[in-house]
Amino acid sequence: MTIDRARELISIQVDMGGGYNRNSVRVLLYEVAREHGQESVDQLIREFSLQENFGLKPGEEIKI
Repeated sequence: MTIDRARELISIQVDMGGGYNRNSVRVLLYEVAREHGQESVDQLIREFSLQENFGLKPGEEIKI
């Protein structure tokens, strides 16, 4: 998955903002971590304020 595609999908999930959406974002971040590394995940967490929205912290390993 490209970073741009992940941004598109995360944006949609943040706009909807529910518990199921948090799980969807975690799956997306897991895929980003596999392909692009933790630094890319941390950047997306900060970019979309995922700590405030879903409790996901930069540096946190995403597990599914």
